[in-house]
Amino acid sequence: MRNILIIIAAVLALTACSKNKFTTSPQISFKSVSPNITASNNPNFNASPILTIRVTDAEGDIGFKPGSDTSRVYIKNLLRNTLDSAFLPDIQTAGTKKFEADIVINLFDYIKCKLGGSATARTDTAYYELYVTDFAKNKSNIIRTETPVLITGCKN
Repeated sequence: MRNILIIIAAVLALTACSKNKFTTSPQISFKSVSPNITASNNPNFNASPILTIRVTDAEGDIGFKPGSDTSRVYIKNLLRNTLDSAFLPDIQTAGTKKFEADIVINLFDYIKCKLGGSATARTDTAYYELYVTDFAKNKSNIIRTETPVLITGCKN
């Protein structure tokens, strides 16, 4: 009986200490970049890298809301040290308490490569840092892409 009580106490302690993925500030995690290579100088290769992140938020107060200050995703190109932002999609119909979803971002506008095509063109390796904000301006954790984006055809 004593062993059973110790096991129950240990399980309760672990459960109480586990990290809650639904917090007031949004939480994000990296899922994927696909394809992780793009060619700027080949018209037959126009696949734009697509970044997928997972977003959770306790209040569900994220997304695009017309006519008001909306939440955003911030994307920093670490290769070029440039920071851009974009509106999150309109999720008001899905926005509920304990919101959880994947967000897909087309990285085409965030590549920031001087396009080349000459024999001296090189391949750049870009990583990105991201965070999101909600309607209350709570900032999420900052993540870095685990997979680089290879950009061929960049010039010096």
